[in-house]
Amino acid sequence: MEIETFPNPNTERPYVIQHIQEEFTSTCPKTGHPDFGTVVFTYVPSAHCIELKAMKEYLQGFRNEGIFYEAVTNRILDDLVKVTKPQWARVETIWRGRGGIRSVLTIEHCPKGYTGPKAEPFRY
Repeated sequence: MEIETFPNPNTERPYVIQHIQEEFTSTCPKTGHPDFGTVVFTYVPSAHCIELKAMKEYLQGFRNEGIFYEAVTNRILDDLVKVTKPQWARVETIWRGRGGIRSVLTIEHCPKGYTGPKAEPFRY
């Protein structure tokens, strides 16, 4: 699926964008049960910003996919970095508890030498 972007309306000023998808679902590859979580995509745009409807549809594509937390978090970061080419980015996945265990994964894309703004991790 192609993820649509649009031109950054203010490329001369670095700023942080944070998108929060609170209704993310995928499927546990071991049990087939649904996994429910929140996906937080935080980035400093370069030339392009992600279009929100396209991001929503992209994330909904994981609904029936059997995939571990670690794999889906890494794939989301890789795919969103590929289309937006941000100066800096982070993906956090915050998973609802199952069997008394909750998981939070945080992965960053930080090109060597980047010294611009970053954001604090999402407060959940």
